[in-house]
Amino acid sequence: MERVYIGLGSNLAEPAEQLRRALTALAALPASQLVRHSSLYASAPLGPPDQPRYVNAVAALDTGLAPLELLDALQRIEQEQGRQRKAERWGPRTLDLDILLFGSRIIDEPRLTVPHYHMHARAFVLYPLAEIAEDLVMPDGRPLVDWLAACPFAGLERLPAPA
Repeated sequence: MERVYIGLGSNLAEPAEQLRRALTALAALPASQLVRHSSLYASAPLGPPDQPRYVNAVAALDTGLAPLELLDALQRIEQEQGRQRKAERWGPRTLDLDILLFGSRIIDEPRLTVPHYHMHARAFVLYPLAEIAEDLVMPDGRPLVDWLAACPFAGLERLPAPA
C-alpha cells in the first residue's frame, strides 16, 4: 500500500455535492482505503474567467493499485459523474480528479505525471493538502511548508462543513 494524494475539483452541477460523491467513490475503490480528506475550498477558475468558481479538496488514499490502474479508476469516477473531456483546457467541469502525489515516486509517462504538473504554484491544491498532511515531504526532498511559503492563500475561501 502506498499513500496517494488526490486533488478534487468541480465547478458544475452542485460542485460541493460532486466532491462528496467522489469521496464516497474513492472510499469504494478496490485495494484502497480513503484515509482522510480536507475541507472544501472555493477558488477562482484558472482558465477562462467566464465560468463559475471551483470547489476543491484533497484526499489521502492508501492504495495497492498501480499508478495507471488508479488513473483509470479515477477517470471512470469522473465519467460516472458526468465529466466530458473537451479540447479546451481548464474549462468548466463536473469533476476533476488528479493524482497529486503517489508515495515518493516521480512518474513521467505519457498519461501521467507525478508530482502533478504545477501543483507547487496552486493554492487550491497546497492548502487543502497541508490541512491533511502538514509534515509532508515532497518527492524532491523539500517540505510542503516550503512550497506553501511561496504560494499565498489569497483567493481561497475555506467553506464551512455541512451541517
